[in-house]
Amino acid sequence: MTTTKVAGRIRDSGQAGPALPGHGAGHSYVSLLGLRTFDTAGLLERVHAGLPYRSWIQFLQNTRLPKAMAIHLVGIAPRTIARRKQEGRLHPDESDRLVRAARIFSQAVALFAGDDQAAREWLSRPQGALGGSTPVDYAASEIGAREVENLIGRLEHGIPT
Repeated sequence: MTTTKVAGRIRDSGQAGPALPGHGAGHSYVSLLGLRTFDTAGLLERVHAGLPYRSWIQFLQNTRLPKAMAIHLVGIAPRTIARRKQEGRLHPDESDRLVRAARIFSQAVALFAGDDQAAREWLSRPQGALGGSTPVDYAASEIGAREVENLIGRLEHGIPT
């Protein structure tokens, strides 16, 4: 069992190994959503069924992203969020985008050696390598999220961007 600081809080990963998504650590970033399913098959099953609404709340609490930024990143309109609260569950496509947002946030935190405040600032600051867009704006789509992940990887390895 590993405990680690995630987004300023101590988290118990529920399994051996790093609690942040290092490389080869499974999908441990889903702990930001209050999930304890770290394997791909289990995560896919959860996403296809639709994550519980509380995963959205956990994401907001654990990342401390401003709500407007989180809504933009996940691509769920405020009225839709209100409906999902009543229903108690997100739809599969919304769940998939929420998992993507958790992955991006977790990778940004890892880039800044666990400094979640620096990660939030970086995500909201225009980046030249993204054509002057913010990582949050890019990561609001799948193709953009991949580019943000590639940028994080280049930065981690000291590759000029």
